[in-house]
Amino acid sequence: MAHTERVADTRAHTGEGPLWHPDEERLYWVDIPAGRLFQYDPATDEYAVAYETDGAPIGGYTIESDGALLLFTRRRVERLVPGENETRLVTEIDAETRFNDVIADPKGRVFCGTMPGEDHLGDLYRLDTDGSASLVVEDVDIPNGMGFSSGLGTFYFTESEAHRIYAFDYDRATGALSNKRTFIDISGEDGIPDGMTVDEDDHIWSARWNGGKVVRYCPAGEAVTEFDLPARKVSSVTFGGPEYTDLYLTTALTDGDRATEGDGAGALFRIPDVGVGGVPEFRSDIA
Repeated sequence: MAHTERVADTRAHTGEGPLWHPDEERLYWVDIPAGRLFQYDPATDEYAVAYETDGAPIGGYTIESDGALLLFTRRRVERLVPGENETRLVTEIDAETRFNDVIADPKGRVFCGTMPGEDHLGDLYRLDTDGSASLVVEDVDIPNGMGFSSGLGTFYFTESEAHRIYAFDYDRATGALSNKRTFIDISGEDGIPDGMTVDEDDHIWSARWNGGKVVRYCPAGEAVTEFDLPARKVSSVTFGGPEYTDLYLTTALTDGDRATEGDGAGALFRIPDVGVGGVPEFRSDIA
């Protein structure tokens, strides 16, 4: 039976975006509104703040082809070399709100979602390797977790407030998305689908905000496994470790009260053995 470990009790307001950096053998994740990037070293079992902005949120990030980090804040995309304290502006995207979840594709592009504002919904952009940005999906009620099928013919995309994960046909050569359809609809179930990852068996793991768990779905869209966490808002999930056998999960403590949010709210968790491994995420090649 897999067991859950609390490895970094950060009490993050909105812990998000866990990503394993294979060059450094560390896990990175963010606290979005605080603008903090954390790192965890499983070899020493220690964590620390790796970088902190001057007040801008960090909605998401990718690992660049050379190992640097590409941070998506509010309109800005910035390059950070791990261990340094200063970023370099790479490009700006004409979006009205901060970025949320992002993911690199097999060709080094980045799909990046933006949050809804007071009078408009969010959008999904594609940032190409030349630094240009294209609007690819409009009017999304909180764009969230994304991933690719093992054959790279399908792109998965979460719309949280619609309680759906969609599947698109994905053109690897151009980055184009087409043929949108609903892959998973959890309307009427506990929680909201948030961040996600795809494992080596082509199954999707979807974090459940306000559901206190992560759910694994087979390629047909049926739930096959779930793990509960001592936190109501489970925000994202990824595989890490040298062999990608550890499942890492971020959580949130948005109202500051663990009596209602769960005694592990805001912490980073690890489940060492879930019976399947993950695969390395693709790297961006923008900067």
